[in-house]
Amino acid sequence: MSFWPGLIEKYRTYLPVTASTPVVTLNEGNTPLIEAGYLSEITGEKVFLKYEGLNPTGSFKDRGMTLALSKAKEKGARVVICASTGNTSASAAAYAARAGLRCVVLIPEGAIALGKLSQALIHGATVIPVKGNFDVALGLVREISQKYPVTLVNSVNPFRIEGQKTAAFEICDQLGGAAPDFHSIPVGNAGNITAYWKGYREYFEHQKIRSKPVMLGFQAQGAAPIVNNRMVANPKTIATAIKIGNPASWQTATAARQESGGLIDKVSDNEIISAYKLLAQKEGVFVEPASAASVAGVLKLSKNGYFKKTGKKNSKKKIIVCVLTGHGLKDPDCALLSVKKPKAVPAKLENILKVMGL
Repeated sequence: MSFWPGLIEKYRTYLPVTASTPVVTLNEGNTPLIEAGYLSEITGEKVFLKYEGLNPTGSFKDRGMTLALSKAKEKGARVVICASTGNTSASAAAYAARAGLRCVVLIPEGAIALGKLSQALIHGATVIPVKGNFDVALGLVREISQKYPVTLVNSVNPFRIEGQKTAAFEICDQLGGAAPDFHSIPVGNAGNITAYWKGYREYFEHQKIRSKPVMLGFQAQGAAPIVNNRMVANPKTIATAIKIGNPASWQTATAARQESGGLIDKVSDNEIISAYKLLAQKEGVFVEPASAASVAGVLKLSKNGYFKKTGKKNSKKKIIVCVLTGHGLKDPDCALLSVKKPKAVPAKLENILKVMGL
């Protein structure tokens, strides 16, 4: 019987593990690369969606967490800690439960989607809301991990980046041993764009691919410190997963931009919600708002003629991969606020037909 063993076993030769590393896995990875017909039509390019919302806890965070928890357990850790806007807390709590370790999570009070908070709580994590934003919470967990025997599992933990880079491997494998021309991704704490670029570079160095993509990162307009080149003390955006004013991986994200010849731009909340609804209604893919930033960015660049002027100069359509970082059920309230609520009608055929327009 053949089955997907999880990303550590699949890509073991590219990861910092040994035969003695206790692998903590929920069989994460192997997420689909979905061809986006509608987006391809309106951009004139060939667009694919890397749907990371189909990882075990519903986000890309599982890729880094499987390795972070495996290495924490190998080291003999008993407690792991993280700061989170939601997805990291859900993933850390699940993998800590799997590993038999205690998990402590600091979250910004009132700024976490209930879908994510419920995951952390049901997995048994100790959840501590703090009166401050994500950056305040991250500063606290860093201090705690430095002074006490507690392992930090935010993306500043290098094993998180190592695990997350495997998504770049998967994309190349799914494209038949080739990298896309462009790789579009939401940018919050900036660990993910860092990880993808690391993955592409390593596959290139191992001659698994013959070229590397142009990296395109997108921050929310109200939380765009990298774009504006200054910290944002009070970030504001509907896309809570990227509502971060001082990214921990700022320097490596800008390196990915520069080395790939790409860009990091910003998109408005209106552009994010428009892409969010487009994905659901035209492609059949439900994501959390932050995920839609990658698509919003591609649509913005396409309207400005960016893809026609950039990349390989030939007549072929360019391959663009948009990373969708989290599932829509992470933040169902946003979906309900974005659509017209249905109204009840009497249970009679004529009433139903009238609503149907028949």
